[in-house]
Amino acid sequence: MKLNTKKRIAADVLKCSPKRVKFDEERLDEIKDAITKADIRSLIKDKAITRLQKRGVSRARARKIHIQKTKGRRKGHGSRKGKTIDTKRQWINKIRVQKSFLKRLRDKKLIDRKTYRSLYMKAKGGFFRSKRHIKVYLEELNLIQRKQ
Repeated sequence: MKLNTKKRIAADVLKCSPKRVKFDEERLDEIKDAITKADIRSLIKDKAITRLQKRGVSRARARKIHIQKTKGRRKGHGSRKGKTIDTKRQWINKIRVQKSFLKRLRDKKLIDRKTYRSLYMKAKGGFFRSKRHIKVYLEELNLIQRKQ
């Protein structure tokens, strides 16, 4: 029993693809007798013809990958995108910021020359992680001289 035309008409009424139209197996003879769109509509109302849910893309694999990434996996050379800065360049950028910050503090007379020298050498030795780290260090040891 070929019901291709019925399926096409039902798809037209349901506004979906014929792939998504499902016929009730017990009521195929009723569906076969349906000729007009009105007949198909009444069968849809009686739930002899139904529309299947759209097939979506499963997120299961994406969730699994996300969990792995939170654990620090999938970070090898093949997964990296974009330009990478080598360690020497990173160091140059970091130390330049720190040294210029210390010079600014010295020129504004917020730190004396002796303090400047010791901080400069600490920066050179890699003691400070960032400019913010220098600020925190200065506040903890009260090395900033406030203008009066």
